[in-house]
Amino acid sequence: MIRVSVLYPNSEGKRFDEDYYVNKHLTMIADKVGPAMVRYEIDRGVGGAVPGSPAPFVAGVHMFFDSLQSFQGAFGAHAGPIMADVPNYTDIQPTIQISEVIR
Repeated sequence: MIRVSVLYPNSEGKRFDEDYYVNKHLTMIADKVGPAMVRYEIDRGVGGAVPGSPAPFVAGVHMFFDSLQSFQGAFGAHAGPIMADVPNYTDIQPTIQISEVIR
């Protein structure tokens, strides 16, 4: 199982439209990649490790695929429209990590 995590660093003065992200952007991705994506989970940052400190990330998504090839095949064909939609909800440069889920 592969997990593709896209995390949006929490930076003062940056814009992130959670409603658009959840209801339009991620829905569009799910529609485009279809059943290749096993599931996805959305995070909203609520705090850091120290009580009262800000979350290091404002939001994130974790998308699960059976294999790296499955992800690359499903996402690659639609990368242009997916990436073109990003300015509609944020001006934050995300951190992206592809991981193998080992447990």
